[in-house]
Amino acid sequence: MDYNKKEVEIIKTLAKCEDIEDAEVHYNKLTEYRKKILDESNLANLSKFLEAFSHVDRVLILRILMEKDRCVCELEVILGKSQSNISYHLRILENLNLIKGWKKGKFTHYSVVQKSLEYLRDLFNNWINDDIIKVNPNLL
Repeated sequence: MDYNKKEVEIIKTLAKCEDIEDAEVHYNKLTEYRKKILDESNLANLSKFLEAFSHVDRVLILRILMEKDRCVCELEVILGKSQSNISYHLRILENLNLIKGWKKGKFTHYSVVQKSLEYLRDLFNNWINDDIIKVNPNLL
């Protein structure tokens, strides 16, 4: 098989690893593994959800809304943040359909979309169970 310059360098590096007998065969196995994991259809969805959880304010907002639907002004008081800051985080959560907003008079109220949280839970559990545990059953 013909390899480009970068691939040849990687194979040379792999050849220096203790546990690898044939660096070229191992390189090919790794590239097949890369294709397999990148082809997982739910990987992009999981990544988007996890990105939403990368900021503590969004996690707190979800936690608050899991207890009770709230308007933005209530979230301002609870979080001690500005309306614009909270609206920014609400928009991210709403774009992922984790929460939904509706007008009630002058105020917008928000609630958790339970089905989306259940989907996220299942997505994450499937990823953990299918990938991590199958790859390394000693983690249990």
